Amino acid sequence: MEAKLIRTGDEFVIRIPVKKAEEAGLRDGQTVTVSRSPAFLTYAEMIAEMDRLGPAYRPEVIDWGPDVGAEIIRDDYT
Repeated sequence: MEAKLIRTGDEFVIRIPVKKAEEAGLRDGQTVTVSRSPAFLTYAEMIAEMDRLGPAYRPEVIDWGPDVGAEIIRDDYT
């Protein structure tokens, strides 16, 4: 769901269409938690979050073997 953020004085207000809010089970006056989407986290923030959550949240390191073919980067083309 997308919502519009609007500044009103010293506050920001998130505007959600009534139909979308009702579909999501939201109601007038309800307190909700707002968090940043992982898509907007920096790489350093993602690493810090994995460290905070513990070793179970660290991805497994995969050894794909030596580079062969098109994935080899050659910078001498200039």
